[in-house]
Amino acid sequence: MEEKQKNKKKWLLILLLLLLALGGIGAYFFTRQEAKPVSMISGEFLPEGKDANKISDADLKKMAQEKVDRSKFNMVIAPDATFESSDKAGELTIQNPAHNAYPVNVEITRNDNGDLIYTSGAIQPGEEIKEAKLEKKLSKGDYPATAKFSLYDDETKEKKGEVAAKITIHIKN
Repeated sequence: MEEKQKNKKKWLLILLLLLLALGGIGAYFFTRQEAKPVSMISGEFLPEGKDANKISDADLKKMAQEKVDRSKFNMVIAPDATFESSDKAGELTIQNPAHNAYPVNVEITRNDNGDLIYTSGAIQPGEEIKEAKLEKKLSKGDYPATAKFSLYDDETKEKKGEVAAKITIHIKN
């Protein structure tokens, strides 16, 4: 009899576990939500035009000319610079015409050895140098040199380009 009762309890336990399993599976399917397609509208749409007008041909030409003007550069430097002695200021003419778009820095180097003998610092459009002092001592004589104009964007301070010119430095004494 005891064994019948053990079998009965075992079957009840199995039945109970089976009911729990079926209940769990049923609860899962009953509470599970099906994936439903959802319509989504992403981003914003461009509204209809309101106040904008087409840019006139004259204005387009003017804007294009401004870009061309900003890309042009005229350098002005006298081909000869004369100094009584290399430790005194002498005649050195450099101009950055007002119509140029960029400030410049001018570096003058000797052609024979590459020594830097003069640096102008920033010269804004519309400014000029008429007299300057050399940064290196030179003996009496003539020195072929190159003046390198470096153009800079006034706002970003980035170098925009370079142009160069030949010049002769004359030291009298």
